[in-house]
Amino acid sequence: MMSEELKKIAHEVRNDVLEMCISSGTGHVTSSMSAVEILVSLYFGGLVNVRAEDPQWPGRDRVIISKGQCSPLIYTVLSKKGFFPKEWLNGFAKRAGNFGVHLQNSVPGVELTTGALGHGLGVATGVALAAKLNRELQMVYCLLGDGELYEGSIWESAMFAAHNQLNNLVVIVDRNFLATTDFTENMVALEPLDKKFESFGFNVVKVDGHNFDQLLSSMEGLRNRKVRQPTVIIAETVKGAGIPSLSHNPVLHGVPPQGAQAIQQARADLAKGAKL
Repeated sequence: MMSEELKKIAHEVRNDVLEMCISSGTGHVTSSMSAVEILVSLYFGGLVNVRAEDPQWPGRDRVIISKGQCSPLIYTVLSKKGFFPKEWLNGFAKRAGNFGVHLQNSVPGVELTTGALGHGLGVATGVALAAKLNRELQMVYCLLGDGELYEGSIWESAMFAAHNQLNNLVVIVDRNFLATTDFTENMVALEPLDKKFESFGFNVVKVDGHNFDQLLSSMEGLRNRKVRQPTVIIAETVKGAGIPSLSHNPVLHGVPPQGAQAIQQARADLAKGAKL
């Protein structure tokens, strides 16, 4: 699929995420917006091998979303991919709905319930090791938020993955430079993040996380095991990308725009972006 088609899908996904969270009055909008191109690349860029009609197909690639607060994004992407009806999105975080604020594996296409940050990579490394031991060919993709890199379990898992040469594991860091309450480099600096992962034995690639060409090329050939180490894609992104009025603001973590004026501005921002 060409990047222009992927951009169109990304805009539709952003719009659905925004409207779903406005309707429910909750949801991590900004955390979802930063990872839109990443998830659209995986599911619509020919990277992930899954079957919407058979979510438990044994040969499927595993996609583990460790930053479970971006559930509005993964729900929207899975719906657009055909895993369940789009109408389900209307019940997001509502009593009669099919899913809540944080990611849950009762939803078709979701591999792991997440939201307690830091444990997704540990599960992903175990799944990747099991696949290698069983001589199974599926890939394991794990999306991390940069704020959860403060968790020690991430680095324990990274050591384990490199030691076992899990070259069927692709870790993608949504590097938006914001955690829950502040910018990451104001809290505990993560840079130089690429050198840290290199020191743990990873093949490291840095990309613009909103550039489809860079995202797709960064994972080209990994299914053919062109490297022996696990790979980490450090995707530099903007928290709230596509909606300037919601971007670069730690206070807006975990909430949709509040009030008629903020909602109108967010919608206008997104509509303007569609014309660029």
